[in-house]
Amino acid sequence: MKKQKTRIEKDSLGTKPVPSAAYYGIETVRAIENFPISGLKFHPDFIWALAVIKKACALSNRSLGRLDSRRAGAIIKSCDEVMSGIHDNEFVTDALQSGAGVSIHMNANEVITNRALEILGRKKGDPSYLHSHDHVNMGQSTNDVIPTALRLAALKLAKKFRAASEALEKSLMKKAHEFRNIVKAGRTHLQDAAPVTLGQEFAGWAVQLQKGRERLELLTQGLFELGIGGSAVGTGLNTSLRYTKAVVGNLKKLTGFPVKSARNLFAVMQNDADFAAVSGALRDYSLSMIQISNDLRLLSSGPNTGFGEIRLPVLQPGSSIMPGKVNPVIPEVAVQVGFQVIGNDTAIAFAAASGECELNVMRPVIIHNLLQSFEILRNTVEVLRTHCVEGIQADHEKCRYYAERSFGIAAALNPYIGYSKAAECVKEAIKTKRTLLQVVLSKGLLSEKELTRILSPENLTQPPK
Repeated sequence: MKKQKTRIEKDSLGTKPVPSAAYYGIETVRAIENFPISGLKFHPDFIWALAVIKKACALSNRSLGRLDSRRAGAIIKSCDEVMSGIHDNEFVTDALQSGAGVSIHMNANEVITNRALEILGRKKGDPSYLHSHDHVNMGQSTNDVIPTALRLAALKLAKKFRAASEALEKSLMKKAHEFRNIVKAGRTHLQDAAPVTLGQEFAGWAVQLQKGRERLELLTQGLFELGIGGSAVGTGLNTSLRYTKAVVGNLKKLTGFPVKSARNLFAVMQNDADFAAVSGALRDYSLSMIQISNDLRLLSSGPNTGFGEIRLPVLQPGSSIMPGKVNPVIPEVAVQVGFQVIGNDTAIAFAAASGECELNVMRPVIIHNLLQSFEILRNTVEVLRTHCVEGIQADHEKCRYYAERSFGIAAALNPYIGYSKAAECVKEAIKTKRTLLQVVLSKGLLSEKELTRILSPENLTQPPK
């Protein structure tokens, strides 16, 4: 095997070889050695957010005369490349790592520094002209950069998630309109209940998700408050008010988000309740998605021995032993993703409660879980729409069959024959294996014309105007 070429770099603990081709440096190498934990990497949008912050800081330090134009220009160009994603493979530290995210922060500082050195025509790993701490990290600390990056990354993913959810809501509403006249048996406790229309069920699902999305949008507003400028503990050590104002202004321009400096920098450094709240909203959205997906599984069950009221798109063979079997694979994966988001939220809750004094050092697990929840939930919502909901068909005959045989329609007879007589008719229908309508007619309690009017779809599924 050909030996890998290396360069020697030095930090405060000593020297280490670093792969010559790598843009990362010695502190990243130490992190690789120290944290062979999960094999998981940070979300690309988090890497983007780190680069956005570094660019905003370089612009600010240049405008304030703290950083010369040549160095600043190279840093800014390097940040632009990182923001584009072309250096994502250089961000190699494990997602589960040292507290507060020091390792991923230095990974970013080193990549941006070494690429900037190249832009300046110098060798990677040469701190004499451009230093990862003194220049790229000027006026910054892991403690204000990392939570600010998470806020920006979460806001970016929330925007993508909103579009995906709105599309699914519209798709469900379109099906609600398509199925508006299909009367079917309602079910409560998984037993016969008063009739509904298939369209009403779909509309209810759409509004569930709409309300979940709106709750999420409300809570993500808390992420607009940034702690950048707080430096190590919230005091703004080695910064100035002018610097903080400039950085926040630059972030607003670069991201398009209505971000602002936090009303209290100590609060956003000490506490991660804003992230826990957003995670909780994703969990709540997932609870609705799980329920809807399970209803889709129930209503499409069969085809001969289940409900069979709807047909889902056929996507793949469902069994390695039972020929012709087809499973509701998309609702199944949606339920599993919902479980994962709930698990992520639990991890985030524990981590958010574990800050001490001026800092919560458990942020890496919050970063990974929150951004993963956004990513997998958005992807699932898109797949649920395109691979399932848009192709759903109704079995009109099966819906009508169940509606006519459901004893839930007895509730509609209460105003005409009373609860007690209606209950007697239900019991007799069960005993004689006749329909409820046949029993009512045989007893002469109502005429066929009266029953037709009372049990019309309009009367059964909506109150009179």
